[in-house]
Amino acid sequence: MGGSVSCCISPGESPKTHRREVELEECPITTAEDVSEDTGTYLQHISDRELPDELAQEANPSDHPRASTLFLNKSQTDVREKRKSNYMNHTSPGLLTKKYSSCSTIFIDDSTVSQPNLKSTIKCVALAIYYHIKNRDSNRSLDIFDEKKHPLTREKVPDDYSVVDPEHKLIYRFIRTLFSSAQLTAECAIVTLVYLERLLTYAEMDICPCNWKRIVLGAILLASKVWDDQAVWNVDYCQILKDITVEDMNEMERHFLELLQFNINVPASVYAKYYFDLRSLADDNNLSFPLEPLSNKRAQKLEAISRLCEDKYKDLSKSAMRRSVSADNLVGVKNSQAVLS
Repeated sequence: MGGSVSCCISPGESPKTHRREVELEECPITTAEDVSEDTGTYLQHISDRELPDELAQEANPSDHPRASTLFLNKSQTDVREKRKSNYMNHTSPGLLTKKYSSCSTIFIDDSTVSQPNLKSTIKCVALAIYYHIKNRDSNRSLDIFDEKKHPLTREKVPDDYSVVDPEHKLIYRFIRTLFSSAQLTAECAIVTLVYLERLLTYAEMDICPCNWKRIVLGAILLASKVWDDQAVWNVDYCQILKDITVEDMNEMERHFLELLQFNINVPASVYAKYYFDLRSLADDNNLSFPLEPLSNKRAQKLEAISRLCEDKYKDLSKSAMRRSVSADNLVGVKNSQAVLS
């Protein structure tokens, strides 16, 4: 599935591939003629033919942990305007609904990078998609994702379907319905957002009112198969959406994979970056994760986990110390042998 050779043939060349070829032509590559004969046989390393790291990070934020996520950049404009408006109008943020810890009570949320809260994560992912649509640069799209050409329901698509931006609640309800019906996890929602931004970057397209449902559906379909051990089949999604056909689902999945250039790998560092950026997005938009008082049972569990991590760290430190001591002894023996000789 992740190989470079596939039985599926793309109807047209990916614009991302063409752009990469042009960029590679601009990068000078040293040939064997440029190397003097006394250097021997010249074999170029694969890293010498790669694009510069800064350029790759800028082009593919879903592949590199140090590149900023697209959704967080697109949301900053609205966040700054909201803060400026509140400051100019002397508007208070409203009642303080967030709970704060005190001397007698400690509030913590149950969302972690390894086990995120499902409802809050879906809300944040829906909000990220909302900002993608609202602050899009243009309306570049592909026919396979156009809802009018490939409708998800038998109901007539409104004439203004490509003009009116969907609200955050509508996007949230659409994603929540798929996740609750297919029993998907919160981690799958984060991987869905990674695939969505990777698609927009690789295919050089925008998510807009005419294609957002099919793009989100394709990202969820792929993320559920890659992430979950017991993947949901395409026919199962047809039972959820009722009017969509299996052939349409298969065709959309094939195009999605080709546009991703079959790159379905999500490094742990990229996953963690998206998780914490979603939390930052939630804080900027007053979407608080559910807080609960720290109970005795929860405190004991956290303490046990902390002790386990400390024991593992001590074991690693001891093994590293033993390797260091053995290396020092080896150097000492060699030095002694050199002196004796």
